[in-house]
Amino acid sequence: MASLPQGFLAAGMHAGLKSSGAFDLTLIQNVGPRFDAAAVYTSNQVVAAPVIWSREVTKGSIVRAAILNSGGANACTGPEGFLDTHRTAEKVGELLEISSGEVVVCSTGLIGERLPLEKILNGAQKLSQSMRSDSLEDVARAIMTTDTVPKIAEHEIRSTRTVGIAKGAGMLAPALATMLSVVMTDAILPPNAQEMFSRVCDRTFNRIDSDGCMSTNDQVTLMASGASGVRPDLAEFTKNLQAVCLDLAKQLQHDAEGSSHDITITVSGAASEADAEEVGRSVARNNLFKAA
Repeated sequence: MASLPQGFLAAGMHAGLKSSGAFDLTLIQNVGPRFDAAAVYTSNQVVAAPVIWSREVTKGSIVRAAILNSGGANACTGPEGFLDTHRTAEKVGELLEISSGEVVVCSTGLIGERLPLEKILNGAQKLSQSMRSDSLEDVARAIMTTDTVPKIAEHEIRSTRTVGIAKGAGMLAPALATMLSVVMTDAILPPNAQEMFSRVCDRTFNRIDSDGCMSTNDQVTLMASGASGVRPDLAEFTKNLQAVCLDLAKQLQHDAEGSSHDITITVSGAASEADAEEVGRSVARNNLFKAA
């Protein structure tokens, strides 16, 4: 099975959230020596409980673990839904002997229904006992919803590996589309990692557009273990990270619900990048153009 970058362990399983028996829960742990992180979230005004929780976690730029489920979004579930997210993070913290405040929680699936918390907590217990470094495909499968294939991308520079997973097939539009993604690297992150990662996401995930709809749960998390001991310079690491995110974004677009064509729009002669993006997106969202 495909391996994770150095410094990462993970496992995926069927915890009972999906009636199909498909994998629906995964746990990823950064075992260090560094635990640097950055994240980008949906700009939708309505956000799910896991986004509210994870935003606070990543403000500290330290993430030691991520637990992700498919089969339920935990969105529009009120205070009880947020408590479910909090309890999930606390359980992971207890199992891995880390702070719950360094655990991001991500959910995807149907909106408006509470998650079966006991199944998630029991699943987390089992996952914590089966963590390994060669579980990349299991991890990618566990976050799929209506995706037809798991989405994995990787890139190497100067003895470092950067590997990403993503899911998303419907409601594909900025910010981020209806997607979850975790990008893991064994490189040492540059000091301005959040600014750099936000820019990379703007030029990759935020450039795909299928149906013009935003979601409530979108989150892209960058986790860095520093286990390679290598600190690439900013330019080469940005290029490396952009290659992984662009690969994942293209896979998301190709697997979009109901799509039969992938179209790339190039705008030239615009006064600014923002103007060029606005023109391109206007064309992409035109129903007459799509129908033609």
